[in-house]
Amino acid sequence: MKEKIIYLFGQISGTYDSERKALIPCFDDFYTVIVELAETENIKPNILDIGAGTGLLTHLMLAKYPKADCSLIDISDEMLLIAKKRFAGCKNIKYINGDYEKYQFTSKFDIIVSALSIHHLSDEGKAGLYKKIYTLLNNNGIFINGDQFLSPNNETEKLYQKNWLKKIDSSGLADEQKKGAYNRMKLDKPASINDNIKWLVKAGFKDVDIFYKYYNFGVIAGRK
Repeated sequence: MKEKIIYLFGQISGTYDSERKALIPCFDDFYTVIVELAETENIKPNILDIGAGTGLLTHLMLAKYPKADCSLIDISDEMLLIAKKRFAGCKNIKYINGDYEKYQFTSKFDIIVSALSIHHLSDEGKAGLYKKIYTLLNNNGIFINGDQFLSPNNETEKLYQKNWLKKIDSSGLADEQKKGAYNRMKLDKPASINDNIKWLVKAGFKDVDIFYKYYNFGVIAGRK
């Protein structure tokens, strides 16, 4: 499964960023809310980007915290190569090519973020990762997950998918790009927002809530 993810995302690493706004109809609001929620009193926070890909989210975080130390972890080396080009010359960036479920981090973080990655894990994997993330945060640190979520009922889920497909059809993407997106969707294992919130609370997070939602896209967060 993870080998397939590495392969498919490696294939589109060069066009990943340019496709984002087409594949995420709520792109601007989605990422804006993640960055807005990333509040800390530390003017030089230690930030971890889980499933960082090409560094798109880290780029936005650095606009808010230019003195931050950022660690980017992703299972795809090809995606991280794009990130390295994006941040060429930046000395406050660390790149980790690895599986964030298994990787043994040695630092603590003030802010941990993730965008459109954790939905690839099994439900057990999501719950386990949230426990791990909790241990990696400094006291009062925050975790923010912008992701795709499953509707709690079948009819609404059909509505989610219908809306997304309609937006993709009118997005201007080439047929090959659409086909690639549909193939990558087959690897998705989203869970409901309620289940994700339950797992965050069980892991120990406080002030857990959903702060943004657009059909199947949402932003949830909790603080240690």
